[in-house]
Amino acid sequence: MRKLLIMVLCAGSMLFCVPEMSGQKFQLLNYGDFDQWVTRNIKESRLLGGKTRTTYEIGPTQTDNSGKAYSNLGGSPWGTSNVLAKPSGVTKVSTAVFPEARGKGKCAKLVCDYEHCKALGIVNIDVIVGGTIFTGQMLEPIKSTSNPYSKMIMGVPFTARPRSLRFDYKVSMPTANERIYSSGFGSKKTLPGRDHAEAYIYLQRRWEDEKGNLYAKRVGTGIEHFTRSTAGWENGHDVDIVYGSPSGRNASLMKLIPQSKSYYAKNSKGKLVPVKEVGWDDAGATPTHMIVMFSASGGEPYTGTPGLTLWVDNVGLVY
Repeated sequence: MRKLLIMVLCAGSMLFCVPEMSGQKFQLLNYGDFDQWVTRNIKESRLLGGKTRTTYEIGPTQTDNSGKAYSNLGGSPWGTSNVLAKPSGVTKVSTAVFPEARGKGKCAKLVCDYEHCKALGIVNIDVIVGGTIFTGQMLEPIKSTSNPYSKMIMGVPFTARPRSLRFDYKVSMPTANERIYSSGFGSKKTLPGRDHAEAYIYLQRRWEDEKGNLYAKRVGTGIEHFTRSTAGWENGHDVDIVYGSPSGRNASLMKLIPQSKSYYAKNSKGKLVPVKEVGWDDAGATPTHMIVMFSASGGEPYTGTPGLTLWVDNVGLVY
């Protein structure tokens, strides 16, 4: 019963709006102002109480009461960790990414917290969920907890060479910053070390072999960890992109993706396969794909600090 109720929580032009700023060109990612959201109302299984849950996706403003699996709408490049799960046919919704009012528009609110699941008033499960948004697509409905990375397509086609990732953000970090592991199996565990929110951009050059396997070399990397609360919004924050093998500031964070944790994408035959990063590319190489991710947790799946919250707005690229 417990295993049945655990769920994975875990192309085209995407750019618009090109103001000039001190000789720099800033291009907002499509839907990167987070003013438009798809509101989904989904009824969970009677086994879980049969209540209607509301969850959200970043895309053209509309309400979806169908209860069906979601696929990116309106050219939105954004996937989220909000999911519709159907393990063994049991419908469950998990939400850790929300729209929130900001000025005359909206922003994205990403939270790390427990997803509580109670079945028939008997089985109680707490799973740590870290709110995440990324360029790609969550593959719903989620039917198992094995290999969370295989439940999403990471990255979108992209061939430019920006100098930085720019966005507005604020962070609320709990005073008691304890990393908790809670997957629903066994007891909760407190892990050593402090948690953080994070933002990163990976530019990859991908290719496919004759057997349909996907490989990549890393062309450019930008990453930042946020370890403390901010006093308010930090606007126009830049994460610089380092091309080729990294050195200098933040080099210790700029690591290749281990093959055991490879992200996934569809090959030319439409089959979902891991994208194996095999090394650093030449600093002058042209990428084929871009991965941008923001997360309210920097840990492994089912690991994080309840209450850690990251707000993000106006995400784009600087040239």
